[in-house]
Amino acid sequence: MTISYSWLTQFIDVNKTPQELGRILTGTGLEVDSIERIDLIPGGLSGVVIGTILTCEPHPDADKLSITTVDVGGEQPLNIVCGAPNVAAGQRVVVATVGATLYPKTRAGSPAEPLVIKKAKIRGAISEGMICAEDELGLGESHAGIMVLNTDVPGMDLPGMDLPNGTPAAKFFDLEADSRIEIGLTPNRADAASHLGVARDLRAVLGKPVKMQSVEAFAVASTDFTLQVRVEDTGACPRYTGLTISELTVGESPKWLKQRLLSIGLAPINNIVDITNFVCHGLGQPMHAFDADAITTGEVVVKTLPAGTSFITLDGVERKLSATDLMICNGDTEGMCIGGVFGGKTSGVSAKTTRIFLECAYFSPASIRRTAQHHGLKTDASFRYERGTDPNMPVFALKYAALLIQEIAGGRVTSEIIDIYPDPIADIKIPITYRTIDRLIGIQIDRQRIIQILHLLDIQTDELTESGFVAVVPPYRVDVTREADVIEEILRIYGLDNVPLSPSLSANTLSEFPTTDVNQLQGRVGQVLAANGFVETMSLSMTRPAYHEAIRASLPLADVRLLNPLSDELSVMRQTMLFSMLEAVVYNLNRRQRDLKLFEFGKVYGSSSAETESGTSKKYHESSRLALAMVGDQTAESWQQKGQSVAFHNLKAAVHTVLASLRIGPTDQQPANQPGQTSLFDYGLTYTINKKPIVTFGLVSVKLAKLADAKQPVYYADFDWAFLTKRYSNKTSYVEVPRFPEVRRDLSLVLDKSISFEQVQKLATQTERKLLRSVNVFDVYEGDKLESGKKAYAVSFLLQDATQTLTDAVIDKTMHRLMSQFEKELGAIIRK
Repeated sequence: MTISYSWLTQFIDVNKTPQELGRILTGTGLEVDSIERIDLIPGGLSGVVIGTILTCEPHPDADKLSITTVDVGGEQPLNIVCGAPNVAAGQRVVVATVGATLYPKTRAGSPAEPLVIKKAKIRGAISEGMICAEDELGLGESHAGIMVLNTDVPGMDLPGMDLPNGTPAAKFFDLEADSRIEIGLTPNRADAASHLGVARDLRAVLGKPVKMQSVEAFAVASTDFTLQVRVEDTGACPRYTGLTISELTVGESPKWLKQRLLSIGLAPINNIVDITNFVCHGLGQPMHAFDADAITTGEVVVKTLPAGTSFITLDGVERKLSATDLMICNGDTEGMCIGGVFGGKTSGVSAKTTRIFLECAYFSPASIRRTAQHHGLKTDASFRYERGTDPNMPVFALKYAALLIQEIAGGRVTSEIIDIYPDPIADIKIPITYRTIDRLIGIQIDRQRIIQILHLLDIQTDELTESGFVAVVPPYRVDVTREADVIEEILRIYGLDNVPLSPSLSANTLSEFPTTDVNQLQGRVGQVLAANGFVETMSLSMTRPAYHEAIRASLPLADVRLLNPLSDELSVMRQTMLFSMLEAVVYNLNRRQRDLKLFEFGKVYGSSSAETESGTSKKYHESSRLALAMVGDQTAESWQQKGQSVAFHNLKAAVHTVLASLRIGPTDQQPANQPGQTSLFDYGLTYTINKKPIVTFGLVSVKLAKLADAKQPVYYADFDWAFLTKRYSNKTSYVEVPRFPEVRRDLSLVLDKSISFEQVQKLATQTERKLLRSVNVFDVYEGDKLESGKKAYAVSFLLQDATQTLTDAVIDKTMHRLMSQFEKELGAIIRK
């Protein structure tokens, strides 16, 4: 959001520089991103002042030059050599002092090279500045002579002549520099989306009053042009006000109004539209002016139109309305404006307009947000309406705008103010205790100071007691709804820097911090994945409800739904990161990035019901996850080899890499597809520790992948990151490399198809704990040479004794024991 420093000073007196003001605003939570100086002309006439010529004598060595002395408010007059034919003693002139830089204009109006004023000798005479012509200052194109201020200057709107010598020329010509302050406005601070809103925060910090424009002069001249107004949808439009102004003239705005709009980056259009923009950015109240002659029915109706209705907006684009778009209509059928978002092409103010209907309303934020999202429109009005405006502002803003229009464009107010407000929005009352204030802030603030801060923020206090009070919050503070919100208001104005560091926060306290820094651990795992060719993604925590409905049976929790979703497509919090990763995959595939290895650290959310003494309450759950996704080729095609598609074992290797970097050892495993659940995978595995799943991975179900328009096989892994970080230990142990060799023995086992390799591995480990180092399957056979329902595993066993070389007798004995157990427990047939 952009604020003009000069404009802001019209609302509150500040004796601070823009930079000082920026630091104050940042301290209150209105973080200033940048401050930019704005000069109305290049250089801003810096170093150029008003002076009076005291003496003027011909130069003894040059016929066309004069030697003058000029009073510019200093201790001594300046000696200046001037070549203008009209220079004379007694004139008030514009003087560029030594060091000033001028940006002259050529006769074609384009800027010339900058001119730096230096002290010089001209034909033997000292010259300590320059008496300037209009073009040399960049104020015009005339070079007929110096600019003399005690005569009429065509086209120049000069102030009074009583300013002393030495007055900056920028002040004299009303060209003083402004500063454009960019504020990174957070979505919750809708109240600060205006110059008035920023001034309110400054009032609370500086203790200076906010200056509101007077509307006492507002008067209704007649009621001979009164339109009927009907609001059918009071839910989407709780308050609607308007009036008519006749006999006005649409034209160019005055200089001061254009400068105000240009200072915040808005282009002036015409005096009527400029005034509505001026009020919007000044008071935070959007408004709209209709050409009243376009309201042919004599009735303004606020309603929705049938879905699919065509409407052409001001930008000339034809848009199809949804059934929930609130429209301002000419009668019951003809739309004139998408309420609170964008005006229509046929009802806007033009050069021919002589009378207007001026609208000022309070619209439901949810309604405006839904409409703006549907049409992909972001306007100054929708920006404010969808965050929440002040329902008590429309009538004041309407009067103020009407007075400005009469002052600038003429005209008469020809109707009473129409104000449809059936259900006034009440202040919010929030009980506050001093005990909670002290607890959350960490110190005890003087009670009177607390009350003072709140009053300066327009938050009144009722029912004052020794233990607390009731805060009465005006409805324009849409972000203050709870006790903690009120306390946050107190703290941000009191100042975080004024809260001392607690004495208890000592070295002993710091030493009790967790030994595992989760952020550092996340960074380390991220680096490991990046080193293996993975790229990190970041996605929204909101997702489509349709995704959850497709896997409802596998979700252990209920959805967390948003109260004010940006759209129906993003109305629930995700319970799995699968679809976020699928959307990232599709996004890249659509941009011809075919070979993908992605990872993301994120959170998932869910809710459950809990029975309490007072009834059923909702409990919300949040957990951290790590997701991997692999698509396309594992190895790129080259002249040496064909491209090799990603396979399950590639994903499994990545999973093991993550677990190894976290120093998490052997785990149990089971199929990812569990009975009674809607599986996310066509096939996959789940690793568990103490029966708790730590990671599930496999080939994503084709049906689910298609929901996100993923047409290629996608391999996906989902880690319980919160649990893994708890299992991580930064302790490292080292063992000597064994001096004695390991021995490999292979077996071919014929087993029932229902027996997994995990069962073989677990039985082998339980049977031989001392010598067995690893078990690996290197071939699987299922074919005609075996009985139906059978398969053959080719398994290798590595045996090693750290204290001595294994003998054949020991090896044979160990292998015999393993074979006996396989035959006994698994019904294996040993192929020899």
